[in-house]
Amino acid sequence: MSMRHTTVTITHCTPVDEDHPLRVAELAHAAGDRIEWVVQLVDAGVIAPTEPGLPQAQWAFHGEALRCALEARRLQRDLDASIDAAALIIDLQREVRRLRALLGTQP
Repeated sequence: MSMRHTTVTITHCTPVDEDHPLRVAELAHAAGDRIEWVVQLVDAGVIAPTEPGLPQAQWAFHGEALRCALEARRLQRDLDASIDAAALIIDLQREVRRLRALLGTQP
């Protein structure tokens, strides 16, 4: 008698939007790093909490912050970029997208 094995993968999904922001620890976990790294991203201007005046323990972030944090992580991993370099690259990418939108052109 042969036994069949079935593998089941359970994925937990959390929406990230205006109504469901990520806390600082959740953002760090989602990006695969520590809270201190998220603080460095905020200090460098890569991301901003939804309410910048709150204490760090109360910070919350929308989906765009997660996208930018993941991009910063990729730049650090692939190009060995510092956080300041990643901030500059991300800022330049935003500006290029903004200018293309003004001109009505696509990449």
